[in-house]
Amino acid sequence: MLKKCQRRPSLRFSDFLAANEVFTVEDADRFLVANKSGNTNTRSALLTYYRQRGKITLIRRGLYAVVPHGIQPETFFPDPFIVAAKMCSDAVLAYHTALEFHGRAYSLYKKHYFVSVHPSLRLSYNDFEIYRVSPPAPLFTKRYFMFGVELHHRGHSDIRVTSLERTFVDILDRPNLSGSWEEIWKSLESVEFFDLEQVEKYLRLLDNATTTAKVGFFLEQHQEPLMVDKSFLKRLQKHIPQQAHYIERKKRMGCRLVKQWNLLVPDEILEQTWEEPQ
Repeated sequence: MLKKCQRRPSLRFSDFLAANEVFTVEDADRFLVANKSGNTNTRSALLTYYRQRGKITLIRRGLYAVVPHGIQPETFFPDPFIVAAKMCSDAVLAYHTALEFHGRAYSLYKKHYFVSVHPSLRLSYNDFEIYRVSPPAPLFTKRYFMFGVELHHRGHSDIRVTSLERTFVDILDRPNLSGSWEEIWKSLESVEFFDLEQVEKYLRLLDNATTTAKVGFFLEQHQEPLMVDKSFLKRLQKHIPQQAHYIERKKRMGCRLVKQWNLLVPDEILEQTWEEPQ
């Protein structure tokens, strides 16, 4: 049996590797079943064979990356967007990671986030960290987990990413996952257009008055460049908190009330102090 495991495998599996920069054991199993080789021992033998020869590297249990020709496995790290998208079967790139994917992030981060209903431990690999985030509870209970999710092709992989509209709302809903307010503001200001109908639909799904107020406040601040109609802002104002809420719960010092949105907003946002010369 050992001798059979060491025999050179057919070129079919090398074709699979050529078409998958990052893959799971489930991906490998599906390929083998489709080629009438759906046997756990066969898969294990193939993975062992290619790993021993430095053709693939283990990222974590059940998740592999294909090593490009001429590169040592121990010095190689695959595209973190593809890795994050492969962490769970339903993984969706989100928050600051989605901004980076769409080319709208002001800064590039070493932390990457994906949303999934499945538990997943944090992955540390070289200089990168990949975190799983639970989806907003209303999406889970209403079975709208994939609302505002787009399918993109990167390399040879199809990956799911939140749309700019959902990303916009998600970031204001959970700003701690996207860096400083300067990072958030400058990143969102780089977006020339939002489909406001999709923004409003997503806000209705989340049903969070504070998040609605945050979105309304940002859109009012950028009403002209984003072509936001006053009637749209008035619709949002019907769903804001009845009492003043902090735009960020953990930051309560140096805030001022923006009455029309019942938001207590830090001075750094209102005055954009990050624009001041150093």
